[in-house]
Amino acid sequence: MSRRLRIHSPAIHYFDMVRRCQSIREAARRLNVASSAVNRQILKLEGEIGTPLFERLPAGLRLTAAGEVFARHVIVVLQDTARVSSELDALQGLRTGHVEIATVSGVTVDLLPCVLERLIERYPRVTVGVTSLGSQAIPEAVVSGQADIGIAFALPRSADLQQLGVGHFRLGAIVAPDHPLAARQEVSFATCAEHRLILAKNELSIHHLLAPVIARSGLRHKASLETSSVELAQQMARRGAGVAFQTRIGIEADLASGALVHLPLTDGGRVVSDLGVYVRSSRYLPVAVDAFVRALCEEIGTRESAELVQLA
Repeated sequence: MSRRLRIHSPAIHYFDMVRRCQSIREAARRLNVASSAVNRQILKLEGEIGTPLFERLPAGLRLTAAGEVFARHVIVVLQDTARVSSELDALQGLRTGHVEIATVSGVTVDLLPCVLERLIERYPRVTVGVTSLGSQAIPEAVVSGQADIGIAFALPRSADLQQLGVGHFRLGAIVAPDHPLAARQEVSFATCAEHRLILAKNELSIHHLLAPVIARSGLRHKASLETSSVELAQQMARRGAGVAFQTRIGIEADLASGALVHLPLTDGGRVVSDLGVYVRSSRYLPVAVDAFVRALCEEIGTRESAELVQLA
């Protein structure tokens, strides 16, 4: 059975839960202790540090500047404790642990299930949590400790994140098989703009990848639909309602069945989106997290190679 090490003061665990919940009452409920016990530990920490760690607001608690500094320390301490626990378990052959993943939704369709299927079979005692987010929200989830691993498209470089693996995938138009563009091998954005467009809102990395392409085209256009839902864009493209844009990741089954056609964009060269695997910088990874990172990087590399062969 996996151990839960409690080698640090309860105050650290209580502080972290209050930080996550932004409420002493909710933190106490999740910790299964009295609210007064949580409040007492927070007050004790604030007394030792000499400054408030939380602002007490009508809507809940919010970290002060000092609280933000202390939170970064606590995240490092608790993640390192998880690593020690995982390594001790591994020495006993238990292969246990927990992995929390924050990922873009397209990866949850086929790529991530393939990895999970293999690793859950290999490490049946490892538990996994998966949260689907937009690419722009994933760095904060990883840096704040809410996720061990982030999987996202087209993230800018950051000192807080370490990229452990990356695959390069062509961004393309996706259309129904009976769409006028479907018979093409590649397509320009200008050609796509002659038809109804389904564009991504700025929460999605697709929006930021397409922005310079749209600007270079010099075209004035209005999308028939703008959405922050990749799934809705795919569904509307399947129905012949317009031209949507994404990589092949997340539409593998539709491409195999012929329900959708993917046409790589050719605008001043290839338009490429990088799918990366990220962890917090300088973090020493627990055994279970490291195993998942390696498997994710391997699967992304395999799919990148397969795409290169297919488009050659």
